[in-house]
Amino acid sequence: MPAAPSSLLDRVALGLSGLCLLHCMAGFLLLSLFALTGDWLDHRVHIIGLVVAMPLAAVALWRGWRRHHRGDIGVMGCLGLGIMAVSLVVQHGALAEMLVSMVGVSLLAFAHWRNLKALSAA
Repeated sequence: MPAAPSSLLDRVALGLSGLCLLHCMAGFLLLSLFALTGDWLDHRVHIIGLVVAMPLAAVALWRGWRRHHRGDIGVMGCLGLGIMAVSLVVQHGALAEMLVSMVGVSLLAFAHWRNLKALSAA
C-alpha cells in the first residue's frame, strides 16, 4: 500500500532534517579547521533551509493533525521552526549558531517522527 501524502512528506522532512544536522556539524568542523570554507557554508543556506522547511512542515503536520488531532505535535514543529529562525540572527559560524540550529532541526525532526507514529496509530 502506498504511503499517505502526509506520511511521505514527514519522511522527506526527516531526511532533510538529517542533512541539515550533517551540514551543521560539518560546517562547524570545517570552520574550525579552515579559514575559508566555500559557498556551501554561506549563511544563506540557513535562509534557504528555513524557506524549504516551513511549508513542508506546515503541510505535513497539518495533514497529520487532520487525521490524528494531536495539537502538541504541531506546537513542537512550530517551536522547532522558531528556534531554527533564531539561528538566522546568531553569528554565522559560531558554536551558538550550530547549537541553536541543531536544537531547532532536532525538535522539528522529532515532531515529524511523532507525526508519523500518530498517523500509523490513527
